[in-house]
Amino acid sequence: MPRPMPAGVRTTYTAEMTAARTTSDPVGRWNHLERAHILSQPWPWPHTRNHIAMLGLALRQHDRREALGQVIRIIVAAPGSALGRYPEGNTGRANVPLTQPMPLPDDLAAILAT
Repeated sequence: MPRPMPAGVRTTYTAEMTAARTTSDPVGRWNHLERAHILSQPWPWPHTRNHIAMLGLALRQHDRREALGQVIRIIVAAPGSALGRYPEGNTGRANVPLTQPMPLPDDLAAILAT
């Protein structure tokens, strides 16, 4: 069973998810969801929730390629997190290969190190 999300990670994850819902800037919404994705990867339910939010945004933007990519990611998010098999730092978007690790932003690396 995965360990619970630490309070500092949860606070930042929640803030990023909230910002993604409340900002009017479409690019900003994706940026916040990508940051939340990086934070959520080790935890099955937050990771899956993040991909559901990404799917919702892709559908609102009528982005079929992104929406299809998110459906695939929703299917694999929870098992990947539960098994510890996720590409650290990956932003979770359909324009990035599903298994490609990416550099962690310094601020998120510090939060995840707690």
